[in-house]
Amino acid sequence: MKKTIELRLNGEPRSVDVEPNEVLLDVLRDKLGVKSPKIGCERGDCGACTILLDGRTARSCLILAIETDGHEIVTVEGIGRGGMTPLQQAFVRHNAFQCGFCAPGVVLAATELLQRNPLPTAQEVKEALGGNLCRCTGYEPIVEAVIEAGRAARRTRRTRRHAQEDAP
Repeated sequence: MKKTIELRLNGEPRSVDVEPNEVLLDVLRDKLGVKSPKIGCERGDCGACTILLDGRTARSCLILAIETDGHEIVTVEGIGRGGMTPLQQAFVRHNAFQCGFCAPGVVLAATELLQRNPLPTAQEVKEALGGNLCRCTGYEPIVEAVIEAGRAARRTRRTRRHAQEDAP
């Protein structure tokens, strides 16, 4: 028996009819047209289906869509609405991705990390991204990009704070 759920997807209110047993990953891709969460292992091990659910990373292949009624979901399409984020730009500068299959999940996991901890150590980055498998890069360019993005964000905040202090 279908049920209509209401959620916020990438900042926009959305309604969608779902079956009680439909997985969120399938609903995002097939009914809502969001393609960045990828179908990978379908067991929550690889991180390809990662989304932000109410600001925290979650594996959309493990969540029933009906459970997200009233919640906020952000995918890679929703974090860079005004262009690439500084984190995404750092990934490009470091050539952190080759095939790109893991990129959405890694970007979202790193986004959550940097919101919690703007200046992570390499070990903290590795731990935060531990649930995201990448078969191409060897991870070092990914770790370097996350650390650089955190430092850049800190410099930007510091510059803004000084500008506000100097304003009349």
